Amino acid sequence: MAISRAQLAKELEPGLNALFGLEYDENNEEYKELYSIEDSDRAFEEEVLVVGFGAAPVKEEGAGVNFDNASEGYTARYTHETVALAFALTEEAIEDNLYDQLGRRYTKALARSMQHTKEVKGANVLNNAFDANFAIGDGQQLISTAHPLAGGGTARNRATTMADLNETSLEDNIIDISTFVDDRNLTIAVRPDKLIVPPQLTFVADRLLNTPGRVSTADNDINSIKNQSSIPNGFSVNHYLNDPDAYFIMTSVNADGEGLKMFNRTGMETSMEPEFSTGNIRYRARERYSFGVSNWRGVFGSQGA
Repeated sequence: MAISRAQLAKELEPGLNALFGLEYDENNEEYKELYSIEDSDRAFEEEVLVVGFGAAPVKEEGAGVNFDNASEGYTARYTHETVALAFALTEEAIEDNLYDQLGRRYTKALARSMQHTKEVKGANVLNNAFDANFAIGDGQQLISTAHPLAGGGTARNRATTMADLNETSLEDNIIDISTFVDDRNLTIAVRPDKLIVPPQLTFVADRLLNTPGRVSTADNDINSIKNQSSIPNGFSVNHYLNDPDAYFIMTSVNADGEGLKMFNRTGMETSMEPEFSTGNIRYRARERYSFGVSNWRGVFGSQGA
């Protein structure tokens, strides 16, 4: 009994899918160091900042209690994008038993392409963090000295004067993070969680966080950043950051799932089908997701000097 093209497609599909899945899972997924990840079942997601109450005033004897109003602040919108790519195997390649060689090569290349796009999109939220053309929900760029507060005034998640990554600048950043306030200007308990650096700052970050003594000094002072576990989850290198001097500190707000977010609308889907006119076997990968920011307090950044 002759094997039809439809039967051949079914025979090939399990092998290609297995190869594709293995390659994709083996690559490092650096975007996961930056985002809390949630599932979505709609075309877009919106998250609204809820503004709490101001400081409670003293109630004088015999006086009535003051009332305050809660309100809504800005809205963060996540619009999902579809990412897809395909390739084809010729009928002749299949006939000549080149499937193993061509299939392995192309499925690995397809996996790298899909992951590369996801990593670039994830890193671009930070790459564009200092650019006013890429505003978040409050109308400011992600890293700003002028995030508006619902109760009046502004707040910042960068140094007034940015500096290169060193002991002094990192200590100043840690202090700045500890003084974060909410939208009613109440002090909140925000702590650094993880340092994110480009490859060019790998060794600087390692010395700053892991050296027992102070970096580049001849005295016997301890490294207070390490001693106090000021950045408890250390540092990670993101190879898709495009500024060799820029670095970012992810905060406890981000670790709690309230800062940078990724929504998965449709997970990785793979499909294969024969093409009648050519006999080629076409293989496609597709997924839908979005990256964005709900709360700017999830990250503190510097472009360097």
